[in-house]
Amino acid sequence: MRETLTLKDPETMAAWAEEQRRRGQRVALVPTMGYLHAGHLALVRRAQDEGDRVVVSIFVNPTQFGPNEDLARYPRDFDGDVTKLREAGVDVVFAPEAHAFYPQGFDSYVVPERLATGLCGASRPGHFRGVATVVLMLCHVTRADVAIFGEKDFQQLAVVRRMAQDLWLPTRIVGVPTVREPDGLAMSSRNVYLTPAARLQARALNQSLSDIAQQVQNGARDARQLENTLRQRLEATPGARVDYASIVDAQSLEPVAELNREAVAAVAVFFGSTRLIDNRRLPIPMTLS
Repeated sequence: MRETLTLKDPETMAAWAEEQRRRGQRVALVPTMGYLHAGHLALVRRAQDEGDRVVVSIFVNPTQFGPNEDLARYPRDFDGDVTKLREAGVDVVFAPEAHAFYPQGFDSYVVPERLATGLCGASRPGHFRGVATVVLMLCHVTRADVAIFGEKDFQQLAVVRRMAQDLWLPTRIVGVPTVREPDGLAMSSRNVYLTPAARLQARALNQSLSDIAQQVQNGARDARQLENTLRQRLEATPGARVDYASIVDAQSLEPVAELNREAVAAVAVFFGSTRLIDNRRLPIPMTLS
């Protein structure tokens, strides 16, 4: 098993990455905010398939949190994360300090437009500016040939892909299907916030999305009616407060009225103070394909 390096200085990280490039090694990056679970490790395995060397970043990025969000209490377990990554055979854990990425006087951001306006972008203004900016920096510092993201954060993946294309980023962006708990709840670092009762209630996310997908499989086409059904099902869940329940075009993320092209059902729901997101790609009815 190769040694796992822990690097905190961006210049040291970049020098390591340049050395790999000189050796003809492909670098695969998995950006994370830590508190790793099996979903993150699935991204690591995909990175190992895609690259010769794997870098996992652990950085709780302050610029993607709003003033009333959970930056200070975001779960952290750095030592535990490093142990998991070492056991998984990761080459580098890159854990920069916030001041290294955002020094005094920092004044340059990537500001995504259309893809960042709806869904999470509507209730978390500035969030995707922080995401796009830090992903661009991480890809540059690690000289990543490929970067791996989970499809649970579907809008984030869409924003990052568009940013990489628009700005001619040489990093290829790869999405990996959502990893779920045995009861269907999407794995998330924020699940640790849930009380036992809320944890049971949160199963409604996957159950509701699965029901909608089944209706589409059976030929349902009215996206607005399906969206209303999805929202009503979630609002009927004890303890749930719906942020959004939307059906959007899979590429543009714009609302659709009729399912005649690939679409995604996406939800964000609060259980207590914990906000969880999930999504499901909707199959196009066979008569429309």
